[in-house]
Amino acid sequence: MTAEELEALLLVQEHDVALDRLRHRREALPERAELDTQLRERVMPRGGAATVRKERDEVLADEKRLDDESRTVGAKAADVEKTLYSGSVTSPRELQALQADVEMLKKHRSDIEDRELEVMEARETLDTQLAGLDAGVADVATAIDRLAAAIAAAETEIDAETAAETSARGDLAAGIAAPLLADYERRRAKNRGAGAARLVGVTCQACHLSIPSTEAEQIRKMAGAEVAYCDNCGAILVP
Repeated sequence: MTAEELEALLLVQEHDVALDRLRHRREALPERAELDTQLRERVMPRGGAATVRKERDEVLADEKRLDDESRTVGAKAADVEKTLYSGSVTSPRELQALQADVEMLKKHRSDIEDRELEVMEARETLDTQLAGLDAGVADVATAIDRLAAAIAAAETEIDAETAAETSARGDLAAGIAAPLLADYERRRAKNRGAGAARLVGVTCQACHLSIPSTEAEQIRKMAGAEVAYCDNCGAILVP
């Protein structure tokens, strides 16, 4: 092992920290949380729209049924009225009965039309509600597309930085002895990020805790001839 290898190890550490930050940045993109929210919002309006659409279709069917019934009753009233005024019936009793039938049919048709008007108003209310829900779904879909595009662009940028960092790290790691590099990586995994650190005075720059001054002096005298470790965090110390 040489002092140059230890210096290279510190640079590898810097690239590893940068890679950790890039991974965290990629995973914690603010657009991801917003996208999750929008995806939940998309489920809710669609469910609401489906319920309202079903109710509107049922009301629309009632409206059509009442309209058909009104037309049928109206046609029947017209036929009876035509007979009433055709002159083919001369009996006063029969004429009176036909007149009563006409009045009854017209009253029945008027009642149907009143119910149809109420149903029509209910359907128009549901149409307005459904239009609002559909617009909301469209807005959510637009937001989802925008966020997905933003995430894809950010990921592309981060992935390019990650590739550059990985390549630079690989070039440095190639010049470090395999046992030293493996030792560094084990300690880095154990310390959750800090496998090697500069020794400044008596302070380890990984954990920012002090080691005995005599030990620090001995590490400097060895000048990288042997691997030294922090008594507190276990990171490889580079004088």
